[in-house]
Amino acid sequence: MKSFLFVFITVLFYPLFTNAQENNQKPDYLNTDLSFETRVNDLVSRMTLEEKVSQMIDAAKPVERLGIPEYNWWNECLHGVARAGTATVFPQAIALAATFNTGLMFEIADVISTEARAKYNDSSAKGDFGRYKGLTFWTPNINIFRDPRWGRGQETYGEDPYLTAQMGVSFVKGLQGNDPKYLKLVATPKHYAVHSGPESSRHTFDAITGNRDLYTTYLPAFKACVEEGNAWSVMCAYNRYMGKACCGSDDLLKEILRKDWGFKGYIVSDCGAIADIYQNHKIEKTAPEAAALALKSGTDLNCGRVYDPALLEAVKQGLITEAELDVSVKRLFLARFKLGMFDPPQMVPFSKIPVSENDSEEHRKLALKAAQESIVLLKNSGNILPLKKDLKKIAVIGPTADSYDMLLGNYNGTPSRYTTPLKGISMKMEGKAEVVFEQGCNLVEEGPILNPIKTEMVSFEGKSGLKMEYFKETELRGEPFYSEISEMGDESWIQFRRIPGLERGMKYSIRWTGKLTMPVSGDIQFTVTGNGGYRLFIDNKLIIEDWTDHQDATTKSNHIQLEKGKSYDLKAEFFQATGFPRLSIQWDIYNADHFKNAVELAKKSDAVIFVGGITARLEGEEMRVDYDGFSGGDRTKINLPKVQEDL
Repeated sequence: MKSFLFVFITVLFYPLFTNAQENNQKPDYLNTDLSFETRVNDLVSRMTLEEKVSQMIDAAKPVERLGIPEYNWWNECLHGVARAGTATVFPQAIALAATFNTGLMFEIADVISTEARAKYNDSSAKGDFGRYKGLTFWTPNINIFRDPRWGRGQETYGEDPYLTAQMGVSFVKGLQGNDPKYLKLVATPKHYAVHSGPESSRHTFDAITGNRDLYTTYLPAFKACVEEGNAWSVMCAYNRYMGKACCGSDDLLKEILRKDWGFKGYIVSDCGAIADIYQNHKIEKTAPEAAALALKSGTDLNCGRVYDPALLEAVKQGLITEAELDVSVKRLFLARFKLGMFDPPQMVPFSKIPVSENDSEEHRKLALKAAQESIVLLKNSGNILPLKKDLKKIAVIGPTADSYDMLLGNYNGTPSRYTTPLKGISMKMEGKAEVVFEQGCNLVEEGPILNPIKTEMVSFEGKSGLKMEYFKETELRGEPFYSEISEMGDESWIQFRRIPGLERGMKYSIRWTGKLTMPVSGDIQFTVTGNGGYRLFIDNKLIIEDWTDHQDATTKSNHIQLEKGKSYDLKAEFFQATGFPRLSIQWDIYNADHFKNAVELAKKSDAVIFVGGITARLEGEEMRVDYDGFSGGDRTKINLPKVQEDL
């Protein structure tokens, strides 16, 4: 009986003993002695179909049983690490192109990649793998900028294919580094191809060109970035080209990109471009059909939510095979292996970059150098420049003279310090001439001039900024689930970034508290614009309120007497239940005639420096606000806004 029992137990548990023995051996995908390709093949072979598909969207899910952490492929660094807090902010891309300096462009990209690695090392050590915390960057934008009305032209290197190619190659090389084994970052030239606006029709537009225009205008920069720069990723565009969706075109993706140019990396869709295939372009009827078309054409990663679960349904319907899907999954994991994500940190040279490398003094000096080299003098009528040395009074006038937003462009990071034209002129002329300022007008519309409340105007317990607290639900009850000291310097009080614990669709409320110190005395008018409930208190007195839930923004104003240099308690509250959150709180002197003041100031000055133009709040990507001269992010005409011309 004992012998029988012993034999029975041995046979019953033999598979467990075998698995335990196998588990003591390192799987091939973790064996750093093997090639990346061998390791990737081993890893993908262990994954279920559902697990594979979960890796093919921008917010890739963790596969804990295989030790695969979550990863967000969406990161931006057009002219500095963007949307990830403080970083060195370089001139906008169109300004960098004006330097005509490819060596400088490489230096800039190298600095950006260093700061990106520093941020990634810090975030991943804390287990934070959210958006804008990764190593795969969706830049540079190497589309050709031939129509000055296109709002995203600022992101490009201009109208010339050769200059765009050379700048693009330098940028890609600087981002990806020159290590023989590991990539420092992944660069993603975009938007492939023939994608240069307008913004309003980018999801439906069919670009039509002849072959000569395609190969001499729109493809050279992409070809150079792939063949010379060895870009490891390319982003396919929203639009169609010659009737085919760019993210579902065999001609663009298979024949030209992979076959003709030898591209070995992965292709990512622009955000929502796979949905466009069936919802807007009407090329396919269903999500599974659109996903199958994109995958078969070579689009490996979907920024959006079509691939998961539509690819599962596509396999089920026989539209694609799991083997075809494996090709894309392997490309994606090869990139992550080449970034060192599955190797011990001590093996990856870039894992040692400390967070102190971010926004260093050396990096800021390079940004200054880039700004100096990017300046272009278009006209100097009557040799008015340089200004005379014996000026006694200089009037600085214009809506962007002291503007933080004007400095940034779009797809920007947050500078730790900045100098507006007004500040720069004042510092330069200190002790030499009196510098006086009057804004004169708004950017595009008549009416009160709305000045942002800047960081230097507010404080909380001696620290610059305001205390910002996030609460669950809409009535600011209980303990906040997130709080920080929030710097201002931006028209929008609700920053475009990820808040820990804030989930999509969640109802929430925010409270800001601190001290407000006005830079002027007078009857100060405060203006609040928001599309959720809002209220503003000064010294515990409620002065503005619209505590209702509304998706369309409302604007309310009120005025109160305040003294220059005196500190007042400030409290602002906001709740968001539906729609896209928006809140701005601005100020002006009540009933001030800034236009008249500017004219009078100019009459009394020896020289007038007018600083005008627009900001990325008017011109950019598929924007929702229209004004005279601007629609959907594009310009409708190229002259200055009328109110500025009048001034």
